This record gives sequence, structure tokens and C-alpha cells, in this order.
Amino acid sequence: MLACDFFHVDCALTLKRVYVFFVMEVAIRYVHILGTTTSPDGPWTTQQARNLLMDLADRTDDFRFLIRDRAGQFTASFDAVFSDTGIKVVKIPPRCPRANAYAERFVGTVRREVTDRLLIINEHHLQAVLDRYAAHYNHRRPHQALQLAPPRPDQPITEPSCTSIRRRPVLGGLINEYKPTAA
Repeated sequence: MLACDFFHVDCALTLKRVYVFFVMEVAIRYVHILGTTTSPDGPWTTQQARNLLMDLADRTDDFRFLIRDRAGQFTASFDAVFSDTGIKVVKIPPRCPRANAYAERFVGTVRREVTDRLLIINEHHLQAVLDRYAAHYNHRRPHQALQLAPPRPDQPITEPSCTSIRRRPVLGGLINEYKPTAA
């Protein structure tokens, strides 16, 4: 199952509101940041959906449903992109964000851990911050639903028997990653 949504970030320097479109692979909590824009419309959102399906390539058969809200950016052409690959689009009821709980939880997490703690200068800065955070979220950040493992670890997960731990700052020390050191 896939879950998608938008969230926005207000830029401190340009005073513009930038919208972020993302899709989450619910079973493994892997997040794809599809793009940022100041004016999300139907054609832009549809193109981002096409880009996602190209990135997923042969893995599209792994997904049966896409959960989305009823925002105006999700047009019939957006739904058709997923329907053509066999993914059924499920619209949540109006004013029921809990029906898309996985996406809403990610929005809360990214706000608490990054965007509420940084002054975002412009859209380019936001994209750079989100790219770095998505790499941390997908490859290093422990998830309770995955028994404290990341969705797709980029290094072997060691047993917690080591006594010495090394801290590595991410995003200028905003987030820290911890790793056991070799004995």
C-alpha cells in the first residue's frame, strides 16, 4: 500500500509557502519526496506520480492501493496514472485525516525533527534539507514498527552488545546518528 500527501513549509527569506509532495510505502515506511513547488496543481502532481512509477519500475506490482485525500491537486489524470498500473486509488472521507494516518504521522515527524527547527531560506534550501532528511529517515532512523530497524539500511545492523558508541551529527547537529564502534 502507498500513502501520499502534501505538507507546506513557509520560507523565512522569500516569504513564500512551499508545498512538499511525498509518497510512503506503508509496509516498510520508506518515504519518497517527490518534489517541492510553490503552486501545486493537477498537471504537476500527475507528472510527479509518473516519475514515482518510473522510479519504482518493476516494484509497482507490489502495491495494490494508494491512499490519498480529496485535495484539488489530485485530478482524474493523477488517478489514471496509478489505475493504468493496477494500483487502485482510495480517497479518504472528507475532513478525516486519520484515515491517512501513515502519511499524517510522517508529516508530524518531519515537522518535529526538521522543519520546525530550521529557518528555511528558499525552495532550493528546503529541497536540500529534505533530501538529506529522507536519506536519514529511510536508511538510518530506527522505526518502532520495524523493530527499531530502518526501512532500507545502507549498512549492516550490529547487535547492541558493544560498549562504545560513536555519534555522527546530521543536518548540522540537528539530528544525530549513533553507531557502535569496533572493539
